[in-house]
Parts: sequence; C-alpha cells; structure tokens
Amino acid sequence: MSKANDQRAIDAIEQHAVPLTGSDADYDAIIEAARGKPYVLIGEASHGTQEFYRVRAEITRRLIDELGFAAVAVEADWPDAYAINRFVWNQGADKTAEQALDVFERFPLWMWANTEVLDFVKWLAAFNQAPERAEAGNRPVGFYGLDLYSMSSSAQAVIAYLDKHDPPAARRARERYACLEQFLGEPQRYGHSVAFGMSDSCEKEITEQLMDMQGKALQRLTGLGLVADEQRFCAEQNARLVLNAEEYYRSMFRGEASSWNLRDGHMFETLEALREHLSYQLGGEAGVVVWAHNSHIGNAAATDMGRHGEFNIGQLAREKYGSDALLVGFTTATGEVTAASDWDAPAERKSIRPPLAGSYELLFQEASPTDFLLDLRESNALTDALSESRLHRAIGVIYRPETERQSHYFFSRLPEQYDFVLHFDETHALQALAKEPLTAHAEPDDTYPSGF
Repeated sequence: MSKANDQRAIDAIEQHAVPLTGSDADYDAIIEAARGKPYVLIGEASHGTQEFYRVRAEITRRLIDELGFAAVAVEADWPDAYAINRFVWNQGADKTAEQALDVFERFPLWMWANTEVLDFVKWLAAFNQAPERAEAGNRPVGFYGLDLYSMSSSAQAVIAYLDKHDPPAARRARERYACLEQFLGEPQRYGHSVAFGMSDSCEKEITEQLMDMQGKALQRLTGLGLVADEQRFCAEQNARLVLNAEEYYRSMFRGEASSWNLRDGHMFETLEALREHLSYQLGGEAGVVVWAHNSHIGNAAATDMGRHGEFNIGQLAREKYGSDALLVGFTTATGEVTAASDWDAPAERKSIRPPLAGSYELLFQEASPTDFLLDLRESNALTDALSESRLHRAIGVIYRPETERQSHYFFSRLPEQYDFVLHFDETHALQALAKEPLTAHAEPDDTYPSGF
C-alpha cells in the first residue's frame, strides 16, 4: 500500500466516522439498520476484550427492548448455553446468574463466564420477568448456544429427556449411542479411531436417532405448551448436535478445510432451526442476535478464508438473506486482552502489540477520533478507500504475540466483510468470574492468531 492510498483512507475515515461518546445514541444507525432483519450478527476481534462484550450487550439490549428480537445465539455449546436459557426463563434450579454461569467449566472459562456476560444475563432475566411482559403473555427472550463440541453432554441430555417423556425411545437412544460410549469423554479419539480404521463409524445409528427425534412421535403437538415445546426443541437440537459433532471429529483428521466448514455449517443450521422454532412459537418472523468472533460473523468470502475454501456463518447468512443479514465487526489497536498462551493453559492479561503496517487497525489508530463507528453499507469515498485488501487482526482464546503476523492476521476487504465496524483504539482485558486473578504476562521482544 502506498502512503498516498493510506492517507486517502485516513481522510475518508475521518470524514465518515461517527464518534462513540458513551451515549445511548452511539448505536442508533445499527438499531435502525436492524429493523425487520432476521439476523444481526455481532462479532468480536478477540475472545477476551471487555469493550467488545460490553458494547455488544448494549446493542443487544436495544435490539430486544426496542425491536423485539427474540433470542441471543452465541458461540458456545448448546447444553451450557441452555442452562443460561433456563435461568433467564426462570425455569432452572439456579437461584442466581452467578450460579447459572457456573455451568461453564471447560477451557476457555472466561469466554462466557465473565463479568460482562453476567451483567447481561441478569438484565435479560429481569427483562423477561417484568410484570408487564408476564401480563401480556410475551414469550421470554432466550439464550442459546451454536457450537458443536458437546457430543457427550448432548447425548446424555437426549437420553435424560427421553427417560422422562418416552422411556421406550430412551432405550433405543441408549442402544444407538452405545457405539460412542468409550469415546464420549474424548471425542477427538473417536475421530482418530474411525479415520484410521480402528473403529466403525457411528454415523448410521446417530442419524437414526435424530430422525427418531424428528419423527411423528415427537413432532409439535397442539396444546403442548410453551415450556414443553421448548424442552422438546432442546432435546431435538442435542440429537442434531451429536450427529454433526460425530462428523466433525471424523473430519479433523482429513487435513482439509472440512472441519471448519462443518463447524460453521452446524452453527448456521442451528441458527436456522432456532429461528424456525422461535417464529413458530411467536406466530410471526423472529429476529435473532448472534454473538461470535469476527471470523465467524464477517463474510468469509471477503477474506483469506474464502480463498482457502472456508466459509462461515456470516457468509452463509449473506448468501441466503443478502442485506437482510446485518454483519457488525469490532477492531482495536492497543491495550490488553484476556487470553492463554496455549490450549488449556491459564488465562493471562496480555498486552496487545501495536498494529502492523498495512493493516486496517493501523489506519484506524492513525485516524481521529479514537473510538468510532463506520457504516460500510453504501458505495462512497469511505468504502472505496477501504476496499483494497489489507491485513485484519484476529485474536482468539490463544494470543501468541511472538508470531503475531502468522498467527493473528489475515487479509480481508472490510466493506465486503461487514456492514458496520466499531473501533476502540485502546481496550481492556475481559474479567473472568474465576476466583483466581488474571496474571500479568511478560511479553517477549518479538511477537502468534490463534483459536478463532
């Protein structure tokens, strides 16, 4: 990129940027653009930045309160998120939001068990239980997971549901899931064993189980009731998850883009099934807010991912719904982030290295104001100046600054990737609910994206 092109882009940013002042009006453009949309997908440039979680929750509150959005669907496992759903519906055994969030026990603990999600869950429970909503008979706004890593707990949840509602079907489910039993605690070992011919695939049995769950005996029944229908849908979704997770773990050993595509394909399939379920219950078209990493909600076709044959939720939503799917991304330049150095390693408070030359983040850092919103929906001087492919940073649950270019940057065309971008020049580390405090991390002299 030439200096002249960079300066032209900075000038266009400064001309079109909407300063973020901390007022309720900061996100008016997003709220208005979301009106009547089936999906609003709101990302994060890291899984450990306080501002991304806080502002996303603020926007989501307005989407629920002002526009009637019916659910939040997040990049978390279905059974874990469903424990939050029971709490905000006032249907669970947990007495407090803190107790409900205790369900998140596996790495990365801080991704959902953090102070920002806690505040939002408390707000959502109070919103659902407001007397005026109860008197009007409004369906509670839900909180659901999209991911597919919970093969074991989802299989157990299917059996537990059927034990209560259809014991003969529960016996059939136990027989079908028996082929997974020795692997349920280590699903990766199942994938390895099948891929190398050491075990038979369980695909046939698991497919039969999902078809059974979707069959006539468990279809929606007139007069089933709101809560009972929600429980039925949850069980069906767990069966769908087991099927897709079984394929996902087998695909991990093919050495292709297939495992990423299976994961995001499952998340989009879950999103579509959820919206169909919500629309049925509401008797009209439901709106859903999606919370996930930028790499899942931005249109992958505009990035290196698309060139490598990978798609994501954002691309699938854009291809099916066009401009009726609203894609919102976040960026930052400097500050701190909660992340680990390796998978299953402790959370640390790490310093974010300055943006690399040739990145969107560096342009945003050099522009004024420091925190701003960009509307990328129109063809104008801004989108023209930003249309040149540039580096874009992505920090997942792992941050390895020592190999930052290889690990945490990819090329993208921002105006094709998002409808809106929210930039915060200096950001702060997300605060986990875990009792042990985050440890400061001594950064090496050089700086690794990892784990979207």
